[in-house]
Amino acid sequence: MPPSGPSSPSPSPSPSRSSAAAVVSALRAAGCVFAEDEAELILATARTEDEVSSMVDRRVAGLPLEQVLGWARFHGLRVVLEPGVFVPRRRTEFLVDQALAQAPDARVVVDLCCGSGALGAALAGALDGAEVHAADIDPAAVRCARRNLAAFTGRAHQGDLYDALPAALRGRVGILTANVPYVPTGELPLLPAEARDHEPRAALDGGPDGLDLLRRVAVGAPQWLAPGGCLLSETSERQAPAAVRAFTDAGLTTRLAVSEELSAHVVIGVRPQDPPGGGEGPAQASRTSR
Repeated sequence: MPPSGPSSPSPSPSPSRSSAAAVVSALRAAGCVFAEDEAELILATARTEDEVSSMVDRRVAGLPLEQVLGWARFHGLRVVLEPGVFVPRRRTEFLVDQALAQAPDARVVVDLCCGSGALGAALAGALDGAEVHAADIDPAAVRCARRNLAAFTGRAHQGDLYDALPAALRGRVGILTANVPYVPTGELPLLPAEARDHEPRAALDGGPDGLDLLRRVAVGAPQWLAPGGCLLSETSERQAPAAVRAFTDAGLTTRLAVSEELSAHVVIGVRPQDPPGGGEGPAQASRTSR
């Protein structure tokens, strides 16, 4: 699989590089810290001078750069993004790495709350021939995920968590990722404007303590995971102890993986090889620096 990913656009002539100074100036005036880097990406992506102008206007108005470009780089892939779809974060690449380390031979992958389908696409690219499914409640996200999974013959389904999945997957899933929204409702106004104003609230709002959806995912996971299959979900440092408890209470053997470099906290729960009998040991924690 080439590094550009399944959804790289066809090569097209770039606008005149004489636009660069004006683009950098406009972005810098709007407060873009990495104006030169952003200008380079806009000029490389736009096909005409009119597209350059339109993209700069949208970025100056506060749209996330990835939505302006129409793509995001994630785990070596170029992931297509549609307006209003959650932008995959670099720290979430740590979740993908943890999934591959935990279940390197997984043959069935499910990406719940998939957004653009970035996690499912990254796992599909690394697990040659795996059966990959993604699901989201948002129609725009599902359309986007279908585009990103097409090269891997993956499927995207619309619906609420497990309700969206084909029943035939029950008890067969080797890797279940659920990058659920985990921002507490009361903290949404504190988010950066790019996320707060331009990403779907449903992809951010995790309820009063930020863990509403995580708990629902954890409770249902043992019915869908294969024996030895794993569930992975991202959370914050403050929420991690409660997230670990939720996984453990659901009967999963649970640990916490942490990347100090990326400020990433991933809860990993494994369905025991034998049905849980109520005697799970204490959750373990591991710290990983990258």
